[in-house]
Amino acid sequence: MAGYGWDEYDVRLGGRQTIHDAGNFLDITTEFVKIPGGQHGGNWGVRIKGTPREDAPEHLISSVIFYAAMEGFGSLQVSNEADDLGIQGTVKMEGSSNELGDFTLEVTEGPESNVHPPAMHKSYASKPLDRSIVASLQVEDANIWQAKALLFQHMKTEVDEMISQYGQENAPPPWQIFTIANNVGEGNLHFVQKVFNGAFEFDIMLSSGSAPEPVTSGAISEAIKSTMKSFSDRFSSILAPKAPFDKSQYKAFAHSMFSNLIGGIGYFYGDAVVDRSYAPEYEEENEGFWEETAEARQRQGAVKLEGPAELYTSIPSRPFFPRGFLWDEGFHLIPIADWDMDLTLDIVRSWFNLMDEDGWIGREQILGQEARSKVPQEFQVQYPHYANPPTLFLIFEALIDKLKAPESSTKSSDPLESIRSAHIQNPENAKIYLRKLYPLLKRHYFWFRKTQWGDIKSYDRDAFSTKEAYRWRGRSRAHVLTSGLDDYPRPQPPHPGELHTDLISWIGMMTRSMRRIAETIGETDDAKEFQGYETSIVRNIDDLHWSKKEQIYCDATVDDYEESVHVCHKGYISIFPFLTGLLPADNPRLGAILDLISDPEELWSPYGLRSLSKSNANYMTGENYWRSPVWMNINYLAVKALYDLSQAVGPHQERAGKLYSSLRTNLVDNVFHEWERTKFAWEQYNPETGEGQRTQHFTGWTSLVVKIMAMPDVSQSKHIKDEL
Repeated sequence: MAGYGWDEYDVRLGGRQTIHDAGNFLDITTEFVKIPGGQHGGNWGVRIKGTPREDAPEHLISSVIFYAAMEGFGSLQVSNEADDLGIQGTVKMEGSSNELGDFTLEVTEGPESNVHPPAMHKSYASKPLDRSIVASLQVEDANIWQAKALLFQHMKTEVDEMISQYGQENAPPPWQIFTIANNVGEGNLHFVQKVFNGAFEFDIMLSSGSAPEPVTSGAISEAIKSTMKSFSDRFSSILAPKAPFDKSQYKAFAHSMFSNLIGGIGYFYGDAVVDRSYAPEYEEENEGFWEETAEARQRQGAVKLEGPAELYTSIPSRPFFPRGFLWDEGFHLIPIADWDMDLTLDIVRSWFNLMDEDGWIGREQILGQEARSKVPQEFQVQYPHYANPPTLFLIFEALIDKLKAPESSTKSSDPLESIRSAHIQNPENAKIYLRKLYPLLKRHYFWFRKTQWGDIKSYDRDAFSTKEAYRWRGRSRAHVLTSGLDDYPRPQPPHPGELHTDLISWIGMMTRSMRRIAETIGETDDAKEFQGYETSIVRNIDDLHWSKKEQIYCDATVDDYEESVHVCHKGYISIFPFLTGLLPADNPRLGAILDLISDPEELWSPYGLRSLSKSNANYMTGENYWRSPVWMNINYLAVKALYDLSQAVGPHQERAGKLYSSLRTNLVDNVFHEWERTKFAWEQYNPETGEGQRTQHFTGWTSLVVKIMAMPDVSQSKHIKDEL
């Protein structure tokens, strides 16, 4: 593949997607549009185009297969009369379900410019390729997701029959032999195959029985034009890149990055694997607990399927991580909230509806057998004592910020704006939403405090509060997967007396968000309670985690003498209180934090902030997952924190502005250049070369680059001087 993904996409309207299939010498474009009307979601259509690439052979033969299936209650049948030679003209299906009502699904023949392979073998007489080949299968609901395997299994039977009939020496050409059976009949899974010579185009159209009129190819053409214009206009209004990224070469990049983020939104349904043994080892109270918990996990005595559950989510990567990740989601929704707050809040609510009676939400939502097929078995089990960074609370803060922002004088021309911004235009809607969700938010918050608590009293730690300390559960010697920072260096060996800087910072942000929510919905007593927690957390961050010697924030552990000591690994952990917005502009620690951020021998690189300092002995060692690479989600937090500091009067205002501008430029330029070079967004970036690494087409939080591009340019501000 030379690249693939959405060029432009709006989840409410549709968009254009391109697949650059270099191996098959073909560029495929799919243009998907929604046409509202009726009581069942309206109509939709897809225009599929194939264009031979420049290096394609003169006569490029392409076989295209579309399938449609009906799971559960409902029906879907091909309505064309069966014909042993295939179907001429449009392939028509009729269906019905509780959710969709009655509907028709059509696969058109396409324009007259379509050309099909000529007859080159006598097998053509019984299976002419100028017709659509349709095969109907009846399969168990649980197996429908395996349509690709079912297709190949079905096709192998056809191939074997042709070889048996004509022999190896007189076999039909590949495009003739690799075809499905002409077998229109009863079934819940239907394959439609078309074979073309050169460029091609055809439409797939779903018409709802309750819509005013069925969709047509002409209507698709008009909808494609209006959808593309609507997307471009809205993007220019909502997420337009600011200088120095307001040049034409960044436009397609910005459109693509955001479109693939929002195009990764999906609905998932199924059961999940959960261990509810509540084994005593999972308390992680003993020295050597990581060995005890590993043994407990191996027992799997109480591992069972729970559910089914449903989740509406924006995923990190369609081909590689097609499922919901809790801490990823909050980052994904930051730019989506600017585009469509109503959609964003639907996704947030979907996550909180997964909560159990204790307040736990599984950090990775692997729902159903199809989702589990993409995950190694040892990572499928979810544990109700495992947490994950509570990034969804960033979205509640974004909502409240928008409610408090001055009303824009510019009126949107988007006819869907009243839906997208229903909670902003009418603040009472937002308050109703928050009030309904508030009991779940409180339950989740106090679950965090109860399950991830850290021990202050047993080790005579000197702190403002004896309660505000936290430790990630689920640690092993090499990893703290629950933190999201996986292999980032932590105290060795693990100890039940550890305290984690990133976790107390996350809970500080979460507490601030809860306070603001309580204030917004008039829960004044709760707001005072959260304010008390917030004050204590901020004080304890300094008391428990600031190292006077190293001048950074550090994790804490217990030494051989049962004394609390700091374990300092300069990197993202060291600046977490700054990243989560817990340090005011006059905080005395900020100077040292900015020193660490801006030092090329520590975190600063030409491509973004390193996850671990270049001076650390663990730099680029082991898995090197969070031990050097540049990650966009944490860099976004840094960019935002620097911007906020640059806008606040204080001793670091000018320096923060300069760092903000430089970091913003470095991040965007590198992701853009790698996108141009490879045609992909990447999971992480090499801090020494800038090259994209690990998962390609990682269009989750790497798409925060769009939000960064849309942030203000302060390089010409009167407050900013050249201090680097």
